[in-house]
Amino acid sequence: MKKFLLVLTMMIGTLTTYAADYTYLTFETIDGTKTSVDVSALTLTISGTTLTAGSQSFTLSNLSKMYFSASDETAGIRQMPVNTLDEITDIYDLQGHKIAKDQMTKGVYIVKTKQGTHKIAVK
Repeated sequence: MKKFLLVLTMMIGTLTTYAADYTYLTFETIDGTKTSVDVSALTLTISGTTLTAGSQSFTLSNLSKMYFSASDETAGIRQMPVNTLDEITDIYDLQGHKIAKDQMTKGVYIVKTKQGTHKIAVK
């Protein structure tokens, strides 16, 4: 029993150390909706089939996953690293039309790079 408690304490200490770099706990529902909650003063409560995280509540059967993240993932628009802008292979407007890089004006676009697909905002 003492050995189990020692191992459990070490695991919690290790998780706390790794989680220090992540400032958000992100919840994803089965329909793909993401909600990020700041972890600075986070409390988690489970009551029946409801999980409450801070001011957000979730039905447990509706959650597909939850994970720590370094940024708020609910905005959907993040700044792409400058070095990936040269690696854009395809650009689409929000209507799904493929466009050339020189046709981009202010607005939101979906771009494909070697690293994946991103939603960007041109200001």
